[in-house]
Amino acid sequence: MTGIEKTRPFFARGALAVLGFAALAAAALWQTPARSAEDAVKIPPPAMDEKAAAGSEKAIFAGGCFWGVQGVFQHVKGVSKAVSGYTGGAKDDAVYETVGTGRTGHAESVEITYDPSKVTYGQLLQVYFSVAHNPTQLNYQGPDSGTQYRSTVFAENDAQKEIAQSYIAQLDKAKLFGAPIVTTIETGKTFYPAENYHQDFLTLNPTYPYIVYNDLPKVANLKALFPALYSEKPVLVLAASN
Repeated sequence: MTGIEKTRPFFARGALAVLGFAALAAAALWQTPARSAEDAVKIPPPAMDEKAAAGSEKAIFAGGCFWGVQGVFQHVKGVSKAVSGYTGGAKDDAVYETVGTGRTGHAESVEITYDPSKVTYGQLLQVYFSVAHNPTQLNYQGPDSGTQYRSTVFAENDAQKEIAQSYIAQLDKAKLFGAPIVTTIETGKTFYPAENYHQDFLTLNPTYPYIVYNDLPKVANLKALFPALYSEKPVLVLAASN
């Protein structure tokens, strides 16, 4: 766990009152793509995908700090909920400070509830690999290092596993990234929601330096690269629970 990660939840509110310059930067980043710790990569849609059908399905992705991954998918049309949490380890270890040790098997992850008639699993994967994180970084993402920040698709069923495997092979063959994709696929893992102070963090703290530099550009790139999928209004966890 890095120093940034270790302290980020505890001084976020204070940062909101004093970071005037960051606020201006954040406003600009919401409007246009910006260079950040990781740039987006334009990639083709998956050759294999699920059939569009009405209903509700879930997908779980891990790609570094869950703040940014959640923030991206909260702006995707067809997504009704995106919850930050922990996947890969035991229930008793699904606590932020414990997961931060890197010894629990958990990864910071996001559980996405979506309507496959509006956005398919393959389209979610396209957003995940393109703008939500860098799939070539092994056990780290930007400034955050450790297995808890690994790039992992937690497949809910055999169909999701097959689609993810096929897409990774497709992207590696296309050589669109500067290095091989290291994203793993794990099955049979339970998702545990994170603490409330982590939910909707990007939306609630748009001037927080970590968010300004690492995460707001991801949302801007989503809007630029996937305009048909982009929703200006995010679906928020805490608003729904209230």
